[in-house]
Amino acid sequence: MPRVKLFGLAGTALALTGCSLAPPYTPPQMTVPPAYKETGPWTPASPADAAPRGAWWTVYGDETLNGLEQKIETGNPNLAMALARYDEAQANLAQARASLVPELDVGGSATGNRQSANRPLRVGGPSYYQNNTVGATISYEFDLWGRVRNMVAAGKAEAQASAADVASVRLSLEAQVADAYMNLRGLDAQAALLDQTTAAYAKALNLTQVLHTGGAVAGLDVGRAETQLQTAQAQRTDVGAQRALYEHAIAALVGEPASVFSIAPDAKLPPPPRTPVSAPSLLLQRRPDIAAAERRAAAANAQIGVARAALFPTLTLDATGGFQTAGAGNLLSLANSWWTLGPSLAMALFDGGRRKAVVRASHDQFDEASATYRATVLTAFQQVEDNLALCNRLASEARQQSGAVSAAERTEALALVQYRMGAITYLEVVIAQTADLQAQQMELSVETRRLLASVDLVRALGGGWTPTTAAAATTTTAPAAPAN
Repeated sequence: MPRVKLFGLAGTALALTGCSLAPPYTPPQMTVPPAYKETGPWTPASPADAAPRGAWWTVYGDETLNGLEQKIETGNPNLAMALARYDEAQANLAQARASLVPELDVGGSATGNRQSANRPLRVGGPSYYQNNTVGATISYEFDLWGRVRNMVAAGKAEAQASAADVASVRLSLEAQVADAYMNLRGLDAQAALLDQTTAAYAKALNLTQVLHTGGAVAGLDVGRAETQLQTAQAQRTDVGAQRALYEHAIAALVGEPASVFSIAPDAKLPPPPRTPVSAPSLLLQRRPDIAAAERRAAAANAQIGVARAALFPTLTLDATGGFQTAGAGNLLSLANSWWTLGPSLAMALFDGGRRKAVVRASHDQFDEASATYRATVLTAFQQVEDNLALCNRLASEARQQSGAVSAAERTEALALVQYRMGAITYLEVVIAQTADLQAQQMELSVETRRLLASVDLVRALGGGWTPTTAAAATTTTAPAAPAN
């Protein structure tokens, strides 16, 4: 009869294991616009599968940049830290899953013992005896209220969020390398321009000195020409200093000491790519930081179920058995065997409201995670719109600045001709040369900003990340770089 009751209780417990006290989860709701308002000729809309994925930096066609980006995977310590956090999340998930199955423990001991002759209530028995035991214990908690299953669900969501975090770190590092590289190449172009400018200014100074020697111009013109040349040379030195800082930054990003790292100068800027832009709703699937925030909201929702389950009783089935002997005979004989089997039920009657406070805190944590998700989504749309605006406005600015450069070059040429003829002073030449240099520097600055805006747009759109990266977060291997 006791066995019938035991099996009946176990059957009832198994029937209750389908219960879960976590609220039904739905991702936090957001109003998604039907289209981006800043689209234009340099950012055409297209399906998501045409957007940059995988090795997105290859759209710039720069082999040096390609090589630098590939070094991030093995050389950057920040990515290594993110991968370690992912492995930790996987271990936590495995720990939670272990509670779904019974725990089996084995042990044994062999001791020599002496009883006190004055032990209270002692009735005979030897003063010296052996106690040898070998036994095993099986313990299983019936998941009546879904506590364990919600812990597993929370661990799985956290592991998926951690996988998305790895993708976010990787994307951020890739974009940082591309940003620093584009700035460096922009400075290379500025350096080449200043090299050409100083050569032209040196010729102009020589012309002025010749004219001054012949008495055609005053010494004031020679001083102005020297000032113009020295100023250009100082700008060239400053550009070199800025370039060194970007080179050092790239070295740190790819995991190499700055003292032994160098990038050969190249004054040619890559052309700005035309970045396809998918529908705004797909941004929620492509951004790894959005996916991480949503997964953490799901984990917080599951933790509500864990907290609520603590308000209800826990049912555990324990079975213990083994062999025991006082040192004589065969330890593993049937006569020396023993066992115990039975359920245990436990429930807190009074805890001063501690468990209810934990439930309230879990609801607050879910509200916080939901607000974080919404804030992440709003920031993502802002970043996309910002960089769409920059890509398109800078494209127009580049055309306008190109016209300004052409006009400045014509003005400078005419000023030099008129100066040789004695029609104007060298001050007019200086003004024309300064305007020409500034126009060309501005043109290079605009082209560099266009490249930086294109990098930031790809980053804002989610880069090469895909949702399958987070979906695979329950595997035992760390998420690798997305394939191209």
